Amino acid sequence: MTLRTPFADELRGDDLVLSYGRTEVVHGVSLHLEPGLVTALVGPNGSGKSTALRALARLHAIDSGTVTVSSGRVAPETDARDAASLSAKDFARTVAMLSQSRPHPSGLEVRDVVAYGRHPHRSRFSGFADADRSAIARALELTGLAEMADRPVDELSGGELQRVWLATALAQSTGILLLDEPTNHLDLRYQIETLDLVRDLADRGTALGVVLHDLDHAASVADRVVLLHRGRVHAAGLPRDVLTGENLTEVYGLRIDTVLDADTGRVRVIPRGRHHERGASVPSPSIRTPA
Repeated sequence: MTLRTPFADELRGDDLVLSYGRTEVVHGVSLHLEPGLVTALVGPNGSGKSTALRALARLHAIDSGTVTVSSGRVAPETDARDAASLSAKDFARTVAMLSQSRPHPSGLEVRDVVAYGRHPHRSRFSGFADADRSAIARALELTGLAEMADRPVDELSGGELQRVWLATALAQSTGILLLDEPTNHLDLRYQIETLDLVRDLADRGTALGVVLHDLDHAASVADRVVLLHRGRVHAAGLPRDVLTGENLTEVYGLRIDTVLDADTGRVRVIPRGRHHERGASVPSPSIRTPA
């Protein structure tokens, strides 16, 4: 199924300071999500990446800093709006988020859950319009759920339910999409298909911010990588410039080597645990070390 026409929406978080209670966990982080680009947030557990993404989605209170939304439908420099000033419905028409913490629906079919994504586009008592039904069908197909649309969600595995929530976010038909660990619980096939979908959405104009633990996944899908460490940006830029052995070794606290795949030009990450250190490890002939 064809993806929708290009968007031109942008989301910025500038100098974000975020806390849990009295403990400050994010210290002056800035993020910029642009149309057509995938920005991957990576870093160890507790580095602040999910908290920063939730702040962009208005799901975490901001101590200081700003979150602004711009639309390329008019001049972005005159259309930057404080995200907090938008109504919940207006914000949800522009920004969708797949979070890690989600309710477990019961007594509903897959199609019913995905339909929740259309609520920002409907008036309180209106039924589903053709645009709503089309968006739901598209989201089901893109996530491989079309044949499961009538199944009760209580019968689904964790990976299947993960895809249902991803479809719900896609059904919102927003220009900005935030994904917190979208490949979590998925088997290898659907991990790769989800990453392919992320890339497809970006190539058609969506601005995407994605939290990923798998550094190879980040290298394969991202246009930009933001490496967080202890609540601060340690490095940001192109994957090959950020995902270096030096940066990763310092942030993760163990030796990590990186090489470039000669066929794709993408970074591959090689953690060196104790067992790797004991024996020789020879890179594949298709791998070359960055110059």
